Amino acid sequence: MADKGIARKGRKTEIGGQFSWRLVEMQESPAWRVLSQSGHRVLDRLEIELGHHGGNDNGKLPTTFDQFEDYGIHRHAIAPAVREVVALGFVEITQQGRAGNAEWRRPNFFRLTYRHAEKTQPTDDWRKIDTMEAAEMIARAARAASEKQKSSGGKRQLSVRIVHHKQEILSADSTTTGVSADSTTTSISRGESHG
Repeated sequence: MADKGIARKGRKTEIGGQFSWRLVEMQESPAWRVLSQSGHRVLDRLEIELGHHGGNDNGKLPTTFDQFEDYGIHRHAIAPAVREVVALGFVEITQQGRAGNAEWRRPNFFRLTYRHAEKTQPTDDWRKIDTMEAAEMIARAARAASEKQKSSGGKRQLSVRIVHHKQEILSADSTTTGVSADSTTTSISRGESHG
């Protein structure tokens, strides 16, 4: 049995080209199951970028809006999808990009949390989301925050309250202060780049 790029030798399978792997546990997780199609494409494009870097430079993966668009993500869906994959714990923006004219523009730099980075193990931040309800609320708020940012022209903060190991989205543009024994609040501020 032989497919293009795959050869079987006895019981072992050899892959005849570059590939990306994902844990089945991650693919069964609530965070993965609520990802939009654009969110999946963002992850795919970032994995391709990691492959172009020989599997190195995770955390220093430059990817522009043009590259996401060329991969098949509608330009208006890129910012919400990036916010979504960040909020769900699959990606970290390690260096914020900047929109602007040619020489002033620079892309975001990304890290896939489920892949090794230089001298560090994967952080698998997606594991922190343990229910479908929490995952849906986080994804919905992340996408909505992007829309509000676009219409207001300013940066918004996404607040997530973890209550007894459940995550609850307070709102897409509020911050909550104060910590009690029952809850902690994390504010995540992510800008967007049109690089």
